[in-house]
Amino acid sequence: MSHDDFAVEPVEGLPERPPEGEQILWQGRPDTLALAREALNLNWIIGYFVLLAGWRFISVVDLMPLGQAIGATLPLLILGAVVCGMLYFIAMIQARATMYTITTSRIAMRIGAALTLTVNLPYRELGNAALDLRKGGTGTIALDTTGTTKLSYLVLWPHARPWRFGKTQPALRCIPDAENVARILADAAEARITTPQITRTMPHDAVAAE
Repeated sequence: MSHDDFAVEPVEGLPERPPEGEQILWQGRPDTLALAREALNLNWIIGYFVLLAGWRFISVVDLMPLGQAIGATLPLLILGAVVCGMLYFIAMIQARATMYTITTSRIAMRIGAALTLTVNLPYRELGNAALDLRKGGTGTIALDTTGTTKLSYLVLWPHARPWRFGKTQPALRCIPDAENVARILADAAEARITTPQITRTMPHDAVAAE
């Protein structure tokens, strides 16, 4: 569900205060560098420009003095640095605009740098959660939704499991200490799902009397 982009958040990352009895267990944002690497392919872009600059240098070093060959290669390295800087800046904006929240009842994802949305995922509408753990402790927790829940990949990006277009899986992308966060999520979901749901029904005689 979405909320007013200009409304003041009573609790950071949530459009309203949690109902009575619901407790916040964890909040966090993506790691900027990890997000740039995984969502924006920063490492591939760096490699591309390094190879391009290397090819340029090798192709001209035999045709001109060393200093001129370096000068002919330098613009490609500068261009690569500018592009990589822009990608890192985009990742930083996305990370700062994001707040993931795990409570005793749900996962809330406040996402979007331009258009802010809050996606609420109750545990009873989730199937599985898959942890993709990376070096340094960062990782992505992808969530498999059940029932009729349908989410747009383009709206969620980059907070979605990569390359899953058929059934979009929302994801807590590139979070620090991901293994511990996954443990918190698993314990909260298990506790919530195993809690009996009490509903109030009208006595049969009362219905007949009406």
